[in-house]
Amino acid sequence: MEKKSKIYIAGHRGLVGSAIIKNLESKGYNNFVTRTHSQLDLTDAKAVAEFFVKEKPEFVFLAAAKVGGIIANNTYRADFIYENLCIQNNVIHQSYLNGVKKLMFLGSTCIYPKNCPQPMKEDYLLTDVLEYTNEPYAIAKIAGIKMCESYNLQYGTNFISVMPTNLYGPNDNFDLEKSHVLPALIRKMILGKSLDENNWDFIRQDLNKMHIEGVDGNASEIKITTILDKYGIKKIDNRVQLEVWGTGKPMREFLWSEDMADACVFLMENRSFDDCITNTEEIRNTHINIGTGVDISIKDLAILIKDKIGFEGHLYFNINKPDGTMKKLTDPSKLNALGWKHKISLEEGINKVFNWYLS
Repeated sequence: MEKKSKIYIAGHRGLVGSAIIKNLESKGYNNFVTRTHSQLDLTDAKAVAEFFVKEKPEFVFLAAAKVGGIIANNTYRADFIYENLCIQNNVIHQSYLNGVKKLMFLGSTCIYPKNCPQPMKEDYLLTDVLEYTNEPYAIAKIAGIKMCESYNLQYGTNFISVMPTNLYGPNDNFDLEKSHVLPALIRKMILGKSLDENNWDFIRQDLNKMHIEGVDGNASEIKITTILDKYGIKKIDNRVQLEVWGTGKPMREFLWSEDMADACVFLMENRSFDDCITNTEEIRNTHINIGTGVDISIKDLAILIKDKIGFEGHLYFNINKPDGTMKKLTDPSKLNALGWKHKISLEEGINKVFNWYLS
């Protein structure tokens, strides 16, 4: 990529896309094409085709996706597979038709089998069954990898795929119904701390910025208390108890979103599809993991966030709720060997995203 290259970032307002734009700007890139969802629905094939014909981007970061935590993935299974397949199909196909020089498809490490050997290497893809709760999303992302590989092999395109581990950072999704575990815990503990201190001004301010199931800061204390209770934030005998799903035993890896963006730009500048080919007989598993190679239990994560935020209530691990996959740790050795390694530790990252949320 050159500094004046026309770059389309699909999903530029999200956690991933916004971090990529910030990183590109810091490196001197300045010719961006962006569209909000209201301006361009990426599930609309006709609209996407018209957009590519008009704008003719040279490089594409496909960071747009329908994402969510374990509740959303398991509840809206049809939406997750349908919308993600539509987005991928439209953007990748139009990138081919309109001569995009290089495309990066961003997926997720949920593509790996439920009982995958640890740490997860790229070659472990499609070696066993997937985790059931996010199977539709994972299948869509696997299809995206295979679509990029297939277009490269048939049409000579240069479409590469990266699979980041669990991400968190600025512009994360803090919607308690749809968010992932780390941002959900941060918001729940901030609200729990405020409830513990009877700081209703902050609670109302928070809900006015981001309501929970339609309940905003103008609702009665009873209605607000009821919705907080539904999401595991409740006051019992003048002490706030905060529910965490599962046993707390599952191990998870977390990567600061701006580190992820740095890895994406690094790969777009230094890596092409042909570089990923190691076996000319069967070309597969050309994607690259992006991760830290370090994990933490959900219990220890909850305790770490509790301490950073100063929440003095009680943590309750609800063992009747699903744990999901017990361990998901990436092997980032392929990326590390290319000369890239993460910089922000989990402790530092939690402090940064906590301060970002409050501001």
